[in-house]
Amino acid sequence: MFKQEKHFVLIHGGIHGAWCWYKVATDLKSAGHKVTALDMAACGTNPKQMQEVHSISEYHQPLMTFMESLPLEEKVVLVGHSLGGLSVSIAMENYPHKIFVAVFITATVVTQNLTYPAFLQERRRRVGSILDKQNFIVNGPDKAPILSSNGLDLLASRMYQLSPSQDLTLALSLVRPLPPFLSDADLLMKQTTVTNENNGMVPKIFIISENDNLQTKDFQEWIIETTGPYAKVKMIEGSDHMVMLSNPTKLSSELLNISYNY
Repeated sequence: MFKQEKHFVLIHGGIHGAWCWYKVATDLKSAGHKVTALDMAACGTNPKQMQEVHSISEYHQPLMTFMESLPLEEKVVLVGHSLGGLSVSIAMENYPHKIFVAVFITATVVTQNLTYPAFLQERRRRVGSILDKQNFIVNGPDKAPILSSNGLDLLASRMYQLSPSQDLTLALSLVRPLPPFLSDADLLMKQTTVTNENNGMVPKIFIISENDNLQTKDFQEWIIETTGPYAKVKMIEGSDHMVMLSNPTKLSSELLNISYNY
């Protein structure tokens, strides 16, 4: 059966970059599809430094710029992992007519029913404040930040515990601190509010990572239930928080199947 070429746009989670999609991007391209993996501001190879990014809008501006640049007739399959789901949610609000379907992989998501501050509050209650601790040692603007002992443990035991050791080694050399955009609650609420009129136009599919030690399975299920009506939920077994590295074959297969239905 003929499968139409689709354009996948892949958005990484916090402290990561486009590099973490290298396995899935290869699989999708090998299946004949176009793939764009983007770095958010101060992430991956993006030239901005974390101290230059003062709000969530500045953080996900690379995605908004990309969506704006798409030809009027082009639509994409928009995929967000972890914090990348927040950027995807805002893109759905601003560019609903340019998205076939939005896929949330163990991800943050905002809707009319779930605000970002409410998400953060529930995450602290269920998962704790581990993501809010200092995970990097910053030695001034002229030196690259390095992972603290807490950051090393976070990656090894909570994010990469089922991923190949080579991918953990890769991550240790490439992760970057998350810009401090969570301090202004009013601005955060303003910049992450979405409407059902726009955001609700785009079909949502959620992918749960069964063995996620960071955004646990029960918390993922709470997120999905709280957001309201959804199209479908997929479960990936044998996967940690970094689903694209711990079980890339299964994730790629799910993304391809999703794309064929939209």
